[in-house]
Amino acid sequence: MTDILLCGCSGKMGKAVAECVEDRDEWRIIAGVDLNAEGRTDFPVFSSPAEFSGKANVLIDFSHPTATAGNLEYAVKTRTPAVIATTGLNDTQMNLIKTASLRIPVFFSANFSVGVSLLKELAQKAAKVLGESFDIEIIEKHHNTKIDAPSGTAIMLAETIAEELPERPRFIYDRHLKREPRSRFDIGIHSIRGGTITGEHEIIFAGHDETITISHNASSKRIFAAGALNAAWFIKNKPPGLYTMRELVSD
Repeated sequence: MTDILLCGCSGKMGKAVAECVEDRDEWRIIAGVDLNAEGRTDFPVFSSPAEFSGKANVLIDFSHPTATAGNLEYAVKTRTPAVIATTGLNDTQMNLIKTASLRIPVFFSANFSVGVSLLKELAQKAAKVLGESFDIEIIEKHHNTKIDAPSGTAIMLAETIAEELPERPRFIYDRHLKREPRSRFDIGIHSIRGGTITGEHEIIFAGHDETITISHNASSKRIFAAGALNAAWFIKNKPPGLYTMRELVSD
């Protein structure tokens, strides 16, 4: 049995993880962390990980960027492997992840879908072949309660593509503010928020007289929850280090 400390347990993704755990005998959530307990009775909920006196085998964090520092501090102090699935992190918070990974195993990804990992690989290969002669645009769509824009996945895809281009591109988020022709290596990133869209990402390679589109649609949050659990299983006995979906899918 693997015991989980679930940070952000009362949020949409926290609830999705809890639902997935119910279907898997090898997992157990022994405690949650959230400012809003929402009347949970199946496991105790604390307002911060420091209030939890037990010992988990792994910490899964689907909370908020403002909680990242405290969650990592707890994980390092207790030597608990950590899966960081919170999006919208800034450079300071990313540096905290890298620093923590020197002492404990940390798994970080902007998206825990295996399909998105494949999308990333396909985008990288397409950019290597088409990048110098095709214009590249990324469109991401999410539900109307998502706070960060563009999505962490869209930025991850743009960064992956950028690695294959002969010069560093500009990421253009507000094209309506620019009255100028498109630069050769611009990557436009466009965000749509509406309804209950779980997550859609589309990469457009637009060339002379032809267009190539690669896309991924998520129809349920459970794929991200299952991915986080797989990541937790992957790192729970690993040495300190920073792990990603690339290591998981190639293991």
